[in-house]
Amino acid sequence: MSEDAAVETPAAMFGKEIRLAREARGWTQAQLADKLWCRQPYVSKVESGQQLASPQFAEMCDRVFGTPGVYARMRQRAADAGNPAWLLPYLQLERQAAAVCDYSPVLIAGILQTHEYAEAVFRSVRPGDSESRIKQSVEDRLRRREVFDGPNPPSFWVILHEAVLWSALGGADVMRRQLQHLLAVSEHPDITVQVLPFGSTPVRGTPFILLRQQDATEVLYAESYVRGQVHDSPEVVAEARATYERLRANALSLPDSLRLIQHVMEAYAHEHHPRPLPLDMGEVQLQRRERRDVRRMGPRTRPYRRRPRPGQ
Repeated sequence: MSEDAAVETPAAMFGKEIRLAREARGWTQAQLADKLWCRQPYVSKVESGQQLASPQFAEMCDRVFGTPGVYARMRQRAADAGNPAWLLPYLQLERQAAAVCDYSPVLIAGILQTHEYAEAVFRSVRPGDSESRIKQSVEDRLRRREVFDGPNPPSFWVILHEAVLWSALGGADVMRRQLQHLLAVSEHPDITVQVLPFGSTPVRGTPFILLRQQDATEVLYAESYVRGQVHDSPEVVAEARATYERLRANALSLPDSLRLIQHVMEAYAHEHHPRPLPLDMGEVQLQRRERRDVRRMGPRTRPYRRRPRPGQ
């Protein structure tokens, strides 16, 4: 048995606890499913560790088993277990936030990534990881979407640099589906996506996230080469807020941002090597004029014309 297979996953440990509680009461999986208002195959997958239970499943288990909050907390620990320890404070803040403002100049924001794109990211940054480790990392990242399923989801505003759209990470097909997903999630009432175009005045080259809590206080989350860190210093947070507002002012409008994402998505679908879209027709005309000027460089000579002979 491989080392990965010998280790019991967090999902499997949570499922084992559910199975033991069910068997202690003499219930079948079908009977538990009826009490939880779900289907027996789902209970089976949870108990076997094939799937980590949803937050709603854990909350219903607490009601059915009479254990207020026990399985909900256990499930949350299982969900966080695959993440590095330094990321856990941020994940807790993200779940409790009233608003999240994300600036992503290198990659699509993690919470908006598709399965394929997230896999390409982890294969790129951690090429030595095993298949099972990459799979677990992808599942942990996608699970962050659960924050939008709660009763009070945060508003999520993300600013992407245009370079992120043209990066072709994972290949044209992966990027096309990722951009299609971006357009789809932009229809969510709590998600806003803006694009900072090429040529904008650079304000900051590294990613950061501002989180506003329910009591209106703000904190900053920023990642270094080694790890991420939460900052709550009023001076640091105020500077980050001012930076984010400048980025937002320099970004394309919301409709123009979506049109650009749509254009890049179509470029990936129809071209092997997509190219950035010029900002406007004025830029197109300028580029054409520059090409004409290049062709005209060098000494100018008068064209030779043959003079007609008398009588012709």
